[in-house]
Amino acid sequence: MEFVKKHYEKIILSTVLAGVLAFLVFLPFVISHDQAEQKRVADEVTTPKAAPLPPLDLARQNGVADRLRTGAAFDFHTTNKVFNPVEWKKDANANLIKVKSGNEVGVGAAVVAKITPLYLVVTLDQVATNASGARYVLGLERQSAATPALRRKQQRYVSVDDAKKDVLTLMGVKGSPENAEELTLKLADSGQIVAVSKAKPYRRVDAYAADLKYDLERKNFLGRRAGSLLSFGGEDYIIVAIDSDEVILSAQSNQKHTTLRYAP
Repeated sequence: MEFVKKHYEKIILSTVLAGVLAFLVFLPFVISHDQAEQKRVADEVTTPKAAPLPPLDLARQNGVADRLRTGAAFDFHTTNKVFNPVEWKKDANANLIKVKSGNEVGVGAAVVAKITPLYLVVTLDQVATNASGARYVLGLERQSAATPALRRKQQRYVSVDDAKKDVLTLMGVKGSPENAEELTLKLADSGQIVAVSKAKPYRRVDAYAADLKYDLERKNFLGRRAGSLLSFGGEDYIIVAIDSDEVILSAQSNQKHTTLRYAP
C-alpha cells in the first residue's frame, strides 16, 4: 500500500499511456470498419435493388416515323379551299352558286339572247301625176333612229326637177315617168346610189339591237341599242356597241369594257 502511495502518479500515467496505446492500436480497425459501412450505405442509395423495367412499346412512334418518311399529299384547293377560298353567290331562287372563274356572276354571266339588224328601208309606194308632171311617193323607215317617232315609216315626195333633198335625191327614172319601173336615188348620208321599185325596196343595215338576259336575277333586257343603260349584279353598264355577233358593255364604275359573244 505504501508503494501505491509513493508511486500512484506513475501508476495513473502508465494506465493512461496504456489506454492511449490501445486506442492507437485499434484505431485502424475502427477506421476501416467505418469506411466499409459508409460504402455499403452509399451502394444501397445509388444502386437500389429494383425489378427491371419492361421493354418500351414504340409501335406508335414508329408508325409516326414511317408516315413522315413516306410523306402525305393534302389537297387544300379543289376540296375544302382552306388556302384558296371561293366566293359564293345567291341566284334569284336563293340557290348558292360557286364562283370559280368569275363568269358565274356579274357581267360574265350575262347572255346575248338575240341580235336584230336595224334597217334603213326605202320603198316606192305610189306614183302621183298632175299638170306639173309625175311625183313619186317614197316610204322611208329608219329603224336605228334615236327616238321611236323617227323610227316609224315616213313618206317623202320626190320628182326629177326637185332640188337636192335632205335624205333622198331622185337621180333618174327607168321607164315612163307615169309608170316608172325603177327609181335611181342618191342617199344624202353616204352618197350611195341605190335602185328602188315597187317590187324591190332598198334595205341597208344601219345598226343592231340586242336582247340580253341575266338569269341570276331573272332580268331580261329586250331591244336594247347602243347607249342603253343596263343594271344587274350590283353594277351599271352602258352598251358601247352592238355588232352582228357581239355586244360590248362598259362598266360605269371603272369604264372596263366587256365583250359578250352572240351564239345563235
